[in-house]
Amino acid sequence: MSVPELTQRCQVVLRLVIQEHIRTAAPVSSKTISEQYSLGVSAATIRNEMAALEEEGYLTHPHTSAGRVPTEKGYRYFVEKLMGESQLSPNERRTISHQFHQARLELDQWMRLSAAVLAHSAGSASLVTAPKSSHCRVKHLELISIRDELVLLILVLQEGTVKQQILSWDGPVSQDELTPIARHLSDLWSGCDQTEVVATRDSLVGPEQKVADVVLQTLRRLDARTSSEIYRDGLLNVLNQPEFVHSDSAQQIVRALEERQVIDTMVTDVMERGGLQIIIGGEGRWEELSEVSVVLARYGIHDQATGALGVLGPIRMQYGRAVSVVRYVSQLMSDLISDLYGGA
Repeated sequence: MSVPELTQRCQVVLRLVIQEHIRTAAPVSSKTISEQYSLGVSAATIRNEMAALEEEGYLTHPHTSAGRVPTEKGYRYFVEKLMGESQLSPNERRTISHQFHQARLELDQWMRLSAAVLAHSAGSASLVTAPKSSHCRVKHLELISIRDELVLLILVLQEGTVKQQILSWDGPVSQDELTPIARHLSDLWSGCDQTEVVATRDSLVGPEQKVADVVLQTLRRLDARTSSEIYRDGLLNVLNQPEFVHSDSAQQIVRALEERQVIDTMVTDVMERGGLQIIIGGEGRWEELSEVSVVLARYGIHDQATGALGVLGPIRMQYGRAVSVVRYVSQLMSDLISDLYGGA
Protein backbone atom coordinates (compact mmCIF):
# COMPACT_ATOMS: atom_id res chain seq x y z
CA MET A 1 0.00 0.00 0.00
CA SER A 2 1.54 3.29 -1.12
CA VAL A 3 1.79 6.17 1.32
CA PRO A 4 0.51 9.52 -0.05
CA GLU A 5 2.99 12.37 -0.14
CA LEU A 6 2.87 15.27 2.30
CA THR A 7 4.20 18.75 1.65
CA GLN A 8 7.84 19.24 2.60
CA ARG A 9 6.94 21.40 5.60
CA CYS A 10 4.38 18.87 6.83
CA GLN A 11 7.02 16.15 6.53
CA VAL A 12 9.48 18.17 8.61
CA VAL A 13 6.88 18.90 11.30
CA LEU A 14 5.69 15.29 11.41
CA ARG A 15 9.26 13.99 11.71
CA LEU A 16 10.05 16.40 14.57
CA VAL A 17 6.83 15.61 16.43
CA ILE A 18 7.54 11.89 16.20
CA GLN A 19 11.16 12.30 17.27
CA GLU A 20 10.14 14.41 20.27
CA HIS A 21 7.39 11.99 21.26
CA ILE A 22 9.76 9.03 21.00
CA ARG A 23 12.22 10.88 23.21
CA THR A 24 9.79 12.17 25.87
CA ALA A 25 6.70 9.92 25.67
CA ALA A 26 4.67 13.14 26.11
CA PRO A 27 2.36 15.06 23.76
CA VAL A 28 4.30 17.56 21.63
CA SER A 29 3.17 21.19 21.27
CA SER A 30 3.82 23.63 18.47
CA LYS A 31 5.63 25.79 21.04
CA THR A 32 8.08 22.94 21.74
CA ILE A 33 8.83 22.50 18.06
CA SER A 34 9.20 26.25 17.53
CA GLU A 35 11.55 26.75 20.48
CA GLN A 36 13.74 23.69 19.99
CA TYR A 37 14.12 23.72 16.22
CA SER A 38 14.95 26.59 13.88
CA LEU A 39 12.39 26.12 11.15
CA GLY A 40 12.25 29.75 10.13
CA VAL A 41 8.47 29.96 10.65
CA SER A 42 6.26 31.09 13.53
CA ALA A 43 4.72 28.86 16.15
CA ALA A 44 1.33 29.71 14.63
CA THR A 45 2.46 28.31 11.26
CA ILE A 46 3.71 25.15 12.95
CA ARG A 47 0.41 24.89 14.81
CA ASN A 48 -1.47 25.11 11.50
CA GLU A 49 0.69 22.37 9.99
CA MET A 50 0.08 20.16 13.03
CA ALA A 51 -3.66 20.78 12.72
CA ALA A 52 -3.49 19.76 9.05
CA LEU A 53 -1.58 16.60 9.97
CA GLU A 54 -4.22 15.82 12.57
CA GLU A 55 -6.99 16.32 10.05
CA GLU A 56 -5.27 13.85 7.71
CA GLY A 57 -4.92 11.29 10.51
CA TYR A 58 -1.17 11.47 11.09
CA LEU A 59 -1.42 13.06 14.53
CA THR A 60 -4.03 12.98 17.25
CA HIS A 61 -4.98 15.29 20.10
CA PRO A 62 -5.14 13.39 23.42
CA HIS A 63 -7.73 14.68 25.87
CA THR A 64 -7.34 18.39 26.62
CA SER A 65 -3.58 18.43 26.11
CA ALA A 66 -2.06 21.30 24.15
CA GLY A 67 0.17 18.83 22.37
CA ARG A 68 -0.27 16.09 19.83
CA VAL A 69 0.98 12.52 19.49
CA PRO A 70 1.55 10.42 16.37
CA THR A 71 -1.02 7.90 15.19
CA GLU A 72 -0.19 4.52 13.68
CA LYS A 73 -0.65 6.18 10.28
CA GLY A 74 1.87 8.83 11.29
CA TYR A 75 4.41 6.25 12.40
CA ARG A 76 3.89 4.29 9.17
CA TYR A 77 4.63 7.41 7.12
CA PHE A 78 7.67 8.06 9.29
CA VAL A 79 9.23 4.59 8.86
CA GLU A 80 8.54 4.48 5.11
CA LYS A 81 9.34 8.09 4.12
CA LEU A 82 11.17 10.01 6.82
CA MET A 83 13.31 7.70 8.95
CA GLY A 84 16.20 7.23 6.52
CA GLU A 85 18.95 4.66 6.75
CA SER A 86 20.49 3.93 10.12
CA GLN A 87 23.50 1.77 10.92
CA LEU A 88 25.23 0.62 14.06
CA SER A 89 28.59 2.22 14.71
CA PRO A 90 31.70 0.24 13.69
CA ASN A 91 32.52 -0.27 17.38
CA GLU A 92 29.07 -1.74 18.09
CA ARG A 93 29.27 -4.03 15.10
CA ARG A 94 32.71 -5.25 16.17
CA THR A 95 31.53 -5.85 19.74
CA ILE A 96 28.47 -7.83 18.66
CA SER A 97 30.41 -9.82 16.06
CA HIS A 98 33.08 -10.64 18.65
CA GLN A 99 30.41 -11.96 21.05
CA PHE A 100 29.08 -14.35 18.42
CA HIS A 101 32.48 -15.60 17.33
CA GLN A 102 33.53 -16.15 20.94
CA ALA A 103 30.47 -18.37 21.50
CA ARG A 104 30.74 -22.12 21.19
CA LEU A 105 29.48 -23.61 17.94
CA GLU A 106 26.17 -24.60 19.49
CA LEU A 107 22.86 -23.55 18.03
CA ASP A 108 21.19 -23.12 21.41
CA GLN A 109 23.92 -20.73 22.55
CA TRP A 110 23.60 -18.70 19.33
CA MET A 111 19.85 -18.37 19.88
CA ARG A 112 20.20 -17.20 23.47
CA LEU A 113 23.01 -14.82 22.56
CA SER A 114 21.10 -13.28 19.65
CA ALA A 115 18.04 -12.71 21.86
CA ALA A 116 20.22 -11.05 24.53
CA VAL A 117 22.09 -8.88 22.00
CA LEU A 118 18.86 -7.73 20.32
CA ALA A 119 17.23 -6.84 23.63
CA HIS A 120 20.27 -4.99 24.97
CA SER A 121 21.16 -3.14 21.77
CA ALA A 122 17.61 -2.04 20.92
CA GLY A 123 16.47 -1.49 24.53
CA SER A 124 13.41 -3.61 23.75
CA ALA A 125 12.08 -7.10 24.22
CA SER A 126 13.34 -9.63 21.71
CA LEU A 127 12.32 -12.93 20.21
CA VAL A 128 14.27 -15.40 18.10
CA THR A 129 12.95 -18.60 16.54
CA ALA A 130 15.36 -21.47 16.03
CA PRO A 131 16.09 -22.22 12.36
CA LYS A 132 13.78 -24.78 10.84
CA SER A 133 14.71 -26.85 7.82
CA SER A 134 12.19 -27.75 5.17
CA HIS A 135 13.85 -31.18 5.39
CA CYS A 136 16.30 -32.03 8.14
CA ARG A 137 19.66 -33.30 6.90
CA VAL A 138 22.25 -35.41 8.67
CA LYS A 139 25.59 -33.81 9.44
CA HIS A 140 27.23 -36.71 11.25
CA LEU A 141 26.57 -39.35 13.88
CA GLU A 142 28.45 -41.13 16.61
CA LEU A 143 27.95 -44.49 18.29
CA ILE A 144 29.22 -44.74 21.87
CA SER A 145 29.51 -48.01 23.77
CA ILE A 146 27.89 -47.61 27.18
CA ARG A 147 28.03 -51.16 28.52
CA ASP A 148 27.39 -54.67 27.26
CA GLU A 149 24.62 -54.37 24.66
CA LEU A 150 23.74 -50.69 25.21
CA VAL A 151 24.89 -48.09 22.65
CA LEU A 152 24.34 -44.32 22.65
CA LEU A 153 23.48 -42.88 19.22
CA ILE A 154 24.35 -39.18 18.86
CA LEU A 155 22.81 -37.68 15.72
CA VAL A 156 23.91 -34.19 14.67
CA LEU A 157 21.80 -32.41 12.03
CA GLN A 158 22.99 -29.65 9.75
CA GLU A 159 20.64 -27.14 11.38
CA GLY A 160 22.56 -27.68 14.61
CA THR A 161 20.06 -29.94 16.36
CA VAL A 162 21.58 -32.78 18.37
CA LYS A 163 19.51 -35.86 19.22
CA GLN A 164 20.56 -38.75 21.44
CA GLN A 165 19.01 -42.16 21.85
CA ILE A 166 19.94 -45.39 23.59
CA LEU A 167 20.01 -48.44 21.31
CA SER A 168 19.91 -52.07 22.36
CA TRP A 169 22.52 -53.93 20.26
CA ASP A 170 22.09 -57.57 19.26
CA GLY A 171 24.95 -58.59 21.52
CA PRO A 172 27.89 -57.17 23.48
CA VAL A 173 29.77 -54.63 21.38
CA SER A 174 33.00 -52.72 21.92
CA GLN A 175 33.87 -49.15 20.99
CA ASP A 176 36.42 -50.50 18.50
CA GLU A 177 33.56 -52.22 16.65
CA LEU A 178 31.24 -49.20 16.78
CA THR A 179 33.68 -46.54 15.53
CA PRO A 180 34.01 -47.85 11.93
CA ILE A 181 30.23 -48.37 11.70
CA ALA A 182 29.61 -44.78 12.80
CA ARG A 183 32.25 -43.50 10.37
CA HIS A 184 30.71 -45.47 7.48
CA LEU A 185 27.17 -44.26 8.19
CA SER A 186 28.33 -40.65 8.71
CA ASP A 187 30.06 -40.69 5.33
CA LEU A 188 27.09 -42.39 3.68
CA TRP A 189 24.44 -40.02 5.07
CA SER A 190 26.30 -36.71 5.27
CA GLY A 191 23.97 -34.06 3.83
CA CYS A 192 21.12 -36.57 3.33
CA ASP A 193 17.46 -35.98 4.20
CA GLN A 194 15.04 -38.76 5.17
CA THR A 195 14.25 -39.72 1.56
CA GLU A 196 17.93 -40.16 0.78
CA VAL A 197 18.52 -42.17 3.96
CA VAL A 198 15.63 -44.49 3.02
CA ALA A 199 17.27 -45.11 -0.35
CA THR A 200 20.37 -46.49 1.38
CA ARG A 201 18.66 -48.75 3.90
CA ASP A 202 18.48 -51.93 1.82
CA SER A 203 22.23 -51.78 1.19
CA LEU A 204 22.93 -51.90 4.93
CA VAL A 205 23.44 -55.05 6.95
CA GLY A 206 22.76 -56.14 10.50
CA PRO A 207 22.87 -53.43 13.17
CA GLU A 208 23.37 -50.69 10.56
CA GLN A 209 19.73 -51.13 9.55
CA LYS A 210 18.68 -50.67 13.18
CA VAL A 211 20.62 -47.40 13.30
CA ALA A 212 18.99 -46.36 10.00
CA ASP A 213 15.50 -46.99 11.42
CA VAL A 214 16.18 -44.83 14.47
CA VAL A 215 17.68 -42.04 12.34
CA LEU A 216 14.67 -42.13 10.01
CA GLN A 217 12.23 -41.95 12.93
CA THR A 218 14.07 -38.90 14.22
CA LEU A 219 14.15 -37.16 10.82
CA ARG A 220 10.44 -37.81 10.21
CA ARG A 221 9.49 -36.49 13.64
CA LEU A 222 11.55 -33.32 13.17
CA ASP A 223 10.29 -32.75 9.62
CA ALA A 224 6.72 -32.91 10.97
CA ARG A 225 7.30 -29.96 13.31
CA THR A 226 5.02 -27.03 12.56
CA SER A 227 6.99 -24.48 14.57
CA SER A 228 10.37 -23.90 16.15
CA GLU A 229 11.52 -23.18 19.68
CA ILE A 230 11.30 -19.51 20.62
CA TYR A 231 13.95 -17.64 22.63
CA ARG A 232 12.99 -14.38 24.40
CA ASP A 233 14.78 -11.67 26.34
CA GLY A 234 14.43 -8.07 27.53
CA LEU A 235 10.83 -8.02 28.79
CA LEU A 236 11.79 -5.62 31.60
CA ASN A 237 13.13 -3.15 29.00
CA VAL A 238 9.58 -2.74 27.75
CA LEU A 239 7.70 -2.99 31.05
CA ASN A 240 9.75 -0.02 32.31
CA GLN A 241 8.41 2.19 29.50
CA PRO A 242 5.64 4.70 30.46
CA GLU A 243 3.12 3.02 28.15
CA PHE A 244 3.24 -0.19 30.15
CA VAL A 245 3.06 1.01 33.72
CA HIS A 246 -0.63 0.03 33.89
CA SER A 247 -1.40 -3.64 34.38
CA ASP A 248 -3.61 -3.96 31.28
CA SER A 249 -0.90 -2.58 29.01
CA ALA A 250 1.76 -4.69 30.71
CA GLN A 251 -0.35 -7.79 30.21
CA GLN A 252 -0.61 -7.04 26.51
CA ILE A 253 3.14 -6.94 25.94
CA VAL A 254 3.51 -10.17 27.94
CA ARG A 255 0.78 -11.81 25.84
CA ALA A 256 2.41 -10.55 22.65
CA LEU A 257 5.65 -12.30 23.62
CA GLU A 258 3.99 -15.48 24.91
CA GLU A 259 1.07 -16.02 22.52
CA ARG A 260 2.35 -18.76 20.24
CA GLN A 261 -0.29 -18.33 17.55
CA VAL A 262 0.46 -14.62 17.11
CA ILE A 263 4.20 -15.21 16.91
CA ASP A 264 3.79 -18.09 14.46
CA THR A 265 1.62 -15.94 12.19
CA MET A 266 4.13 -13.07 12.21
CA VAL A 267 7.00 -15.47 11.60
CA THR A 268 5.16 -17.14 8.72
CA ASP A 269 4.63 -13.72 7.14
CA VAL A 270 8.27 -12.71 7.35
CA MET A 271 9.37 -16.16 6.12
CA GLU A 272 7.20 -15.85 3.04
CA ARG A 273 8.04 -12.22 2.25
CA GLY A 274 11.66 -12.18 3.33
CA GLY A 275 13.49 -8.96 4.10
CA LEU A 276 12.64 -6.91 7.16
CA GLN A 277 9.12 -6.03 8.31
CA ILE A 278 7.86 -3.35 10.67
CA ILE A 279 4.48 -4.09 12.27
CA ILE A 280 2.92 -1.04 13.94
CA GLY A 281 0.09 -1.50 16.44
CA GLY A 282 -0.98 -4.82 15.01
CA GLU A 283 -1.80 -3.32 11.58
CA GLY A 284 -5.46 -4.18 12.17
CA ARG A 285 -4.58 -7.89 12.03
CA TRP A 286 -3.44 -8.67 15.56
CA GLU A 287 -5.48 -7.27 18.43
CA GLU A 288 -2.82 -8.59 20.81
CA LEU A 289 -0.33 -6.12 19.28
CA SER A 290 -2.51 -2.99 19.36
CA GLU A 291 -0.09 -1.19 21.71
CA VAL A 292 3.09 -2.76 20.35
CA SER A 293 5.41 -2.37 17.38
CA VAL A 294 7.53 -5.22 16.07
CA VAL A 295 10.62 -5.16 13.84
CA LEU A 296 11.14 -8.65 12.44
CA ALA A 297 13.53 -10.19 9.90
CA ARG A 298 14.23 -13.58 8.42
CA TYR A 299 17.69 -15.13 8.74
CA GLY A 300 19.35 -18.29 7.50
CA ILE A 301 19.62 -19.96 4.10
CA HIS A 302 16.52 -19.95 1.93
CA ASP A 303 15.20 -23.47 1.19
CA GLN A 304 17.63 -24.99 3.70
CA ALA A 305 17.25 -23.58 7.22
CA THR A 306 15.57 -20.32 8.19
CA GLY A 307 14.33 -18.64 11.33
CA ALA A 308 13.11 -15.20 12.36
CA LEU A 309 14.36 -12.67 14.88
CA GLY A 310 13.25 -9.25 15.98
CA VAL A 311 12.37 -6.80 18.72
CA LEU A 312 9.10 -5.72 20.31
CA GLY A 313 8.45 -2.44 22.04
CA PRO A 314 5.98 0.38 22.44
CA ILE A 315 4.64 1.97 19.26
CA ARG A 316 6.84 4.87 20.36
CA MET A 317 9.99 2.83 19.71
CA GLN A 318 13.25 4.07 18.22
CA TYR A 319 12.60 2.56 14.82
CA GLY A 320 15.89 3.51 13.21
CA ARG A 321 17.86 1.92 16.03
CA ALA A 322 15.65 -1.18 16.08
CA VAL A 323 15.94 -1.68 12.31
CA SER A 324 19.74 -1.35 12.32
CA VAL A 325 20.13 -3.83 15.20
CA VAL A 326 17.74 -6.40 13.72
CA ARG A 327 19.29 -6.12 10.27
CA TYR A 328 22.84 -6.57 11.59
CA VAL A 329 22.07 -9.51 13.89
CA SER A 330 20.04 -11.25 11.17
CA GLN A 331 23.02 -10.99 8.83
CA LEU A 332 25.36 -12.38 11.49
CA MET A 333 23.00 -15.28 12.14
CA SER A 334 22.69 -15.96 8.40
CA ASP A 335 26.48 -16.12 8.15
CA LEU A 336 26.67 -18.52 11.10
CA ILE A 337 23.97 -20.78 9.65
CA SER A 338 25.79 -20.70 6.31
CA ASP A 339 28.98 -21.83 8.06
CA LEU A 340 27.04 -24.56 9.84
CA TYR A 341 25.72 -25.80 6.51
CA GLY A 342 29.08 -25.43 4.78
CA GLY A 343 29.30 -27.85 1.92
CA ALA A 344 25.58 -28.72 2.15
